[in-house]
Amino acid sequence: MGLRFGLLGTGHWAAETQAAGLTAHPDADLVAVWGRDPAKAEALAKRYDIAPYDDVDALLADVDAVAVAVPPDVQAGLALRAAEAGRHLLLDKPVALDTAMADRIVAAVDERGLSSVVFFTNRFYGSITDFLTATAAAGDWHGARLTQFASIFQPGNPYGLSPWRRERGGLWDIGPHALSVLWPVLGPVAEVTCVDAPRSTVHLTLRHTGGAVSTVSLTLDAPPEAGIRDCVFYGEHGLATLPGADGTAVDAFTKAIGELVRDVAAGATRHPCDVRFGRDVVAVLEAAETARREGRTVSVAA
Repeated sequence: MGLRFGLLGTGHWAAETQAAGLTAHPDADLVAVWGRDPAKAEALAKRYDIAPYDDVDALLADVDAVAVAVPPDVQAGLALRAAEAGRHLLLDKPVALDTAMADRIVAAVDERGLSSVVFFTNRFYGSITDFLTATAAAGDWHGARLTQFASIFQPGNPYGLSPWRRERGGLWDIGPHALSVLWPVLGPVAEVTCVDAPRSTVHLTLRHTGGAVSTVSLTLDAPPEAGIRDCVFYGEHGLATLPGADGTAVDAFTKAIGELVRDVAAGATRHPCDVRFGRDVVAVLEAAETARREGRTVSVAA
């Protein structure tokens, strides 16, 4: 028997990525699902032959770990509840919408010696992780330029129906992905500026602790013809371009499951993409919100 997982969430991402990955992994047993809509939980439970729950605490009592696929403000409370119940965490990004709540999740995980992984998708593709490892080892990078313009509010896009994405935009939805690939090469972010542009675009300038500076441009509402996903590091070695993914999101999530299972078995609690890193990403995003609102450079909370 593998690590027993409960799935918290019933939306498109939960059903098509997380449940699929959990079902496929040989060392994980997806046994339970809870959702805010009981009818959707029943339907997903039937599809994957698992038990539906209408009470989160009852589900937590029957599992070893949870995978969470709900909006970040909902996820934060559920993650804290699960950690306080002694359950290992496989979370989505961002882990919360403010640093204070993220700190509470970190504290609960640390106090109980739990394992955690936050699913920053790019960090679980082999082609990208190999690139980041080699690029970081090369050193002498002055900075990076990252642009990601998506168009999720087009008819038929399942993520365009998400109210929190409408409200929080690319900064909070794509921003974590950007930080997850810049951070391993350029290091933690010390300070940030952020300005608005048309079509809910944000432009950030990030000063990293080692002196490198990166620029990041993001939106979820680009004209379809203006879509782009590009990340280039520059420095003493010239240019290094982030490669594309070498698999599907389900492949990446399955790898994340395996790494959490491995850490639980080993008693390890510090994955490179654990809740502590997830918290640090939230701190950068929160600083960016302040910088955008107040028109100034903001230091990132340590």
